[in-house]
Amino acid sequence: MAYAGLDNPDNGAASATGKRRRRSVRDIGVVLFEGFSLLTAGVIPEVFQMANEIGAARSKDGALYDVRFYSAEGGSVACSSSIDVWTYACDTRNASGFDALFIVGGEGAQSAARDERVVGWLREVLPLSEVVKPIGEGRMLLEAAGVGSSGASNGTADSPQQIAGAEGEDPGDAADRDEPAKTVLMLVKRDLGIEVARETAGRLSLRSPGLLAALLSDTSTTTQAEKVRASARWLKENCGRPISVSDAVRVAAMSERNFLRCFKQEIGVTPSEFLLQTRLDMTSRLLAETDLRIDKIAKRCGWINGDRLAKIFRKRMSLTPSEYRAQARRLAPDDPS
Repeated sequence: MAYAGLDNPDNGAASATGKRRRRSVRDIGVVLFEGFSLLTAGVIPEVFQMANEIGAARSKDGALYDVRFYSAEGGSVACSSSIDVWTYACDTRNASGFDALFIVGGEGAQSAARDERVVGWLREVLPLSEVVKPIGEGRMLLEAAGVGSSGASNGTADSPQQIAGAEGEDPGDAADRDEPAKTVLMLVKRDLGIEVARETAGRLSLRSPGLLAALLSDTSTTTQAEKVRASARWLKENCGRPISVSDAVRVAAMSERNFLRCFKQEIGVTPSEFLLQTRLDMTSRLLAETDLRIDKIAKRCGWINGDRLAKIFRKRMSLTPSEYRAQARRLAPDDPS
C-alpha cells in the first residue's frame, strides 16, 4: 500500500531515500523532528491515502501517492503529544528529489534547524524537488538550508505551493490542519482531477473556506454559477458555525461585488438573506422538535446567544422563540400512537 502511516511499513529501512521508483507513483516526503505537530503532519498522509482510495476506485491503476516520513537519524520520533512515528533517515549519500516535500511545524523546529544532518539533506533535495511546502515553524529549516519562503517552490507558476500561498502567512495560522491539507488537495486536483479532490475533501470533512476556494479556483472547469451554488451549499452546511458572507466569498473564490450579483441572480436572494433564512429554518425545527434550551439552540444555529436569536425572531416572526415553540406544538398533529 503506497501510504505512510504512523508505523514503518518496511520495519527498519531507515536509509530509504526520496528516489522515484517508477514514474506512475508520486513520491511525497514529510520532514519531522522531535516535538513536531502531529495535527499538521497527520493530515498529509490522511488526505493522500483517501485520494489513493478514491482514484483507485475510479480506474484500474494502483495507488498514485507514496508518502514517507523523514527525520535526522530515522527510526522513531516523538511528536509534541508524545506519540511515536516511524521515519526514514535524511541520508545525503543517496539523496534525490520528491514530487512534493512538506516540512512541518512544531516546538522542535528551532532545534531541528541547527541539526546539520537535516539541513544538509535539505540542501541536496530541495533543488531536485518539484514542490516544497514549509508549514508554520517549518520555514526555519528552509531558512537554515539557505532557502527563504519566496523560494520555497521551484515548480511552475501553477504549482500547488504557489496556489496555496507561502508568503505573508502567519506561522501560527499556517501550522494547523488546513494549510497542509490545502496544498495536498491542490496536488490531488492537478493529478486526479477536481472531482476526486472534492470527494476527498468531503469524505474527510475538510470544508473550510480556504480549502474550498482552492478547489474552486480553476475557472476553466468551474462556472460562476457552479461556484455560487457550491458556496450556497457551504453556507447551508456550516450555518451553525459563526460564519459570515465574507467566508462565502472566499469559498467561491470570486470578487465580493461579482459574488453578490451572481448569488442574487442564481439563488434568488442575497447571501446574507440566504444565511439568515437557513439559520431561521434550522432554529424553527429545533424549537418545534426538541426540548433544548433557547441559549443552546442559539449557539447551535450560529446566533451566538439567546438575546440575538430573540431579537431576530421577534423581527422576522413577530414571536419570541418560546412563543414560537408553544405555537408549533399546539398546531402539531397528535401522535397516532
